Amino acid sequence: MRMLISFAALFLSVILLQLSTGGVGPLDAISGITLHFTTAQIGLLGSAHFMGFFIGCWWAPRLMGSVGHSRAFAAFTAAGAIGLLAHMLIINPYAWALMRIASGLCVAGCYTVIEAWLHAKITNKTRGRTMGAYRMADMGASMVAQLMIGVLDPASYVSYNLLAIFCCAALLPLTLTKAQQPETPDAPRLRPRLAIKCSPLAAFGVVVAAVSSASFRMVGPVYGQQVGLAVDQIAYFLAAFVLGGALAQYPVGWLADRYDRRHVLIGLSVAAILSSIYIMFSHNLSPDGVFLTAFLFGLTTFPIFSVSSAHANDFADDSERVELSAALMFFYALGAIAAPLLASFLINAYGPPAMFVMIALAHLALLLFGFSRMRARATLAKRTPYIWAPRTSFLVGRLTGRSRDKH
Repeated sequence: MRMLISFAALFLSVILLQLSTGGVGPLDAISGITLHFTTAQIGLLGSAHFMGFFIGCWWAPRLMGSVGHSRAFAAFTAAGAIGLLAHMLIINPYAWALMRIASGLCVAGCYTVIEAWLHAKITNKTRGRTMGAYRMADMGASMVAQLMIGVLDPASYVSYNLLAIFCCAALLPLTLTKAQQPETPDAPRLRPRLAIKCSPLAAFGVVVAAVSSASFRMVGPVYGQQVGLAVDQIAYFLAAFVLGGALAQYPVGWLADRYDRRHVLIGLSVAAILSSIYIMFSHNLSPDGVFLTAFLFGLTTFPIFSVSSAHANDFADDSERVELSAALMFFYALGAIAAPLLASFLINAYGPPAMFVMIALAHLALLLFGFSRMRARATLAKRTPYIWAPRTSFLVGRLTGRSRDKH
């Protein structure tokens, strides 16, 4: 309990930040539909978000080193709030794309500050409980953020203003806490080749995880609208995806710690292909049926990032874990930048099921590559523990590194 109280300010900032930035993606998609943006333009908004996310991951550690944790957090929060408030001042999809770069910058920058602060304050004794509480706060707020879409009017200044208020409120717990700011950690070097050196399969796996998650979260509202869901039902549709992903982590982690992780990745890809095919050929489903498909899709696709990360860490030295985490996040960002735009073009050209054709093909490629890698080298008998790895910043490796070092 003392641990939770000591980190209450950080966790409250996480919750408020997630309520703000977690809601802007689906709100933008639904607002874009209302304002008659094209499907490709809506996809561009999602891709722009992850472009800003990548820039923020790279820049945030360096800014912290220059101005400190609290000032860096304030700067990134201000960028996010400005991006939100400017939406209804300029009704233009390309202007909104620039605003979404600001929101992505805000997410990556703020999470980098929070995770650097957590890393400096936790010990090996409290690491597991702290990370569990951190993930619960983040994932719980993410689900609430999706549900908020059901009560926010699309293309409304009031809706964007509310999200901006949450974003600004995230400043208060962290900047007013009496806890002393920690020393600034060194920025990890960005070495994408390290991920390929440790595990080409893991590097490809996080790209496929990004294709699945970024497409669904950023373009999923367009799919939901085209299959007949109302706005409040789209909120449940997105929340079901997040819930399925959260519930899958523990059983998948149990499997990944006991069996060859390549088998687990291949099994997840098979399940993702089957769930995508089921969605493609499901017609005239009731809203509850559509929610169930989203839940199954999250169940089968969400854990792929963490399994891929665990597999890569099996082949890394203890000194490489932080930089490996940054390298994996780099590949995730690449997939997340490309996927929403590609998914929107496919939906526009071939209809709503085309997004899941793209996702199924990505998982088929991962399945085939997994079989080829199994022939290339044997797995290791001694493996690092599976950890539900957040996809939040390049510094998340500092939070998970010592837990992985326990063989």
